[in-house]
Amino acid sequence: MGGVNNTVPESSNSTAPTSLASVTDFSSLIAFFFTFGALRDWIKIFLFGGALESLRRLGLYLYRTFIDAFWITAHFDEDDDSYNWIMLFLSKQPAWSKAREVEVSTRSFGLNSSAIMVPGEEDDKELSLLASRKLAYLPSPSMSYSMWYRGRYMTVTRVQTQTGYYRQKQETLQISIFARSHRVLNELLLEAKKQYMSASEHSISIYVSDSNNSWRHVASRPKRNINSIILDPGISELLVDDARDFLESKAWYAARGIPFRRGYLLYGAPGSGKTSIISSIAGELGLDVYIISLSRAGLDDSALSELISELPEKCIALMEDIDAAFTQSLNRDAVSGPASEDGKPAPPGAPPVPSTSGLSLSGLLNALDGVAAQEGRILYATTNKYTALDPALCRPGRMDIHLEFKLASKYQAEKLFSSFYLPTEEEKKGEKDSGAAVDDAEEGEEVEEKDSGYNSSASSETNLIPPSEKPTFFGTTHRKQAPKLGKKQVAKLAARFAENVPEREVSMAALQGYLMTYKVRPYEAVNAVKDWVESEREARLKKAQAAAADSQTAPSTEEVKVDL
Repeated sequence: MGGVNNTVPESSNSTAPTSLASVTDFSSLIAFFFTFGALRDWIKIFLFGGALESLRRLGLYLYRTFIDAFWITAHFDEDDDSYNWIMLFLSKQPAWSKAREVEVSTRSFGLNSSAIMVPGEEDDKELSLLASRKLAYLPSPSMSYSMWYRGRYMTVTRVQTQTGYYRQKQETLQISIFARSHRVLNELLLEAKKQYMSASEHSISIYVSDSNNSWRHVASRPKRNINSIILDPGISELLVDDARDFLESKAWYAARGIPFRRGYLLYGAPGSGKTSIISSIAGELGLDVYIISLSRAGLDDSALSELISELPEKCIALMEDIDAAFTQSLNRDAVSGPASEDGKPAPPGAPPVPSTSGLSLSGLLNALDGVAAQEGRILYATTNKYTALDPALCRPGRMDIHLEFKLASKYQAEKLFSSFYLPTEEEKKGEKDSGAAVDDAEEGEEVEEKDSGYNSSASSETNLIPPSEKPTFFGTTHRKQAPKLGKKQVAKLAARFAENVPEREVSMAALQGYLMTYKVRPYEAVNAVKDWVESEREARLKKAQAAAADSQTAPSTEEVKVDL
């Protein structure tokens, strides 16, 4: 019987010393480091550095906590109206006259007034007349300024960044006030807004949509007196009174569950005053105008809905020439294809018109009174082709009042003539100060012989110039003095003028253009109006004949295509 073999395999014996050696080497390495004299210094440095970093972070935390507790910081984006309020407020602060680094700017911040002006500019009358824009001191970008507001320390910082694919400049204004309560910030905002509103009380702001579907302020226009728009009696009063009643009836709409919206459809002949009366209504009610261009490239249903939902509660939304929003007729019963001049589908042989807008009729209807439609706004839509519109677009709730604007009547022609040649209150005051008397003779013919509207001194000086050196131009110059007429004379001339203007044949825009050529010659305007009316009739007749000839050639083209 053999004994038990107690030997260990060679492979196991060979790995054991290696593992034991590795453990021994690691332990010796640790012992080496701990016995190394410089390690204690390294640990001290590590602990000291960690303590310093902890203290730094603690200090920053306490500083931010202090700032949040005792400072109020407000940010104003360049695209927001509040940015203009604050920038106008800052431009009028006397602290900028002592600042060592400022930005000199001619930005108007949506104002056409003297609210923005470098000290001393208003005293220099010649400079004020020559300068098209007022100068102002503004905070320089990327700089921080310190100033005091009602006993509170305040810092102002303008930050400019570049955003978007095209690296467009974006500007933000940051104001920090040393105060725990928002009361000081509220007072600053209210004061800035009141200053801005006071400076813009005689103007209206115009906004348009940009390619990013954001509203952008483009201009400010002086308010136009509603009486300067000459329409048939009752039209101006109807529009203004109805809009004012709507703005005052928010509680009435809410109590009855009716959407607080109002729409007006102004239709009729071109040049009859549709857009002009909208501008006057905006000034009369103190509302800004937001122009919605339905034919803008890239505008689709979602973009239009977003634009309308971002309208402020009280404003005027304007859609001009709503009939031209699509290449097809705005009538769902019409045959698909490009629309003709009268809103009817064009002949089958007509080439298609390319469209740059992705807007559909259903998208327009949903934007006007859908779930996301803004309330409180007043919508004005204009069109020259009323019959081309779809009935769904014209129903109450979308377009509540339909008002036709016709061609000029004799009443309008007489009023327009009187408004051209009757002196205004400022002109009367100037004539009174200069001692010039207004001749109010009973017979206008006597004045016509005395003063035909030409400046005698200027004419005498012009006669001294050789004919070969006189300036050559086309049109009618206004560098002549108009005769000073009284109310009776103007009334008689206006009546004669209206007698020669046919009823509902020419537009008010055409009449105004005609009178502009006789701005300082009222008698010639009366004498030449009959010939002008005949020339307008001949022009319309030629245009109608040309259109008829074109319409007759269209079927023949189609027949040729069919034969081929």
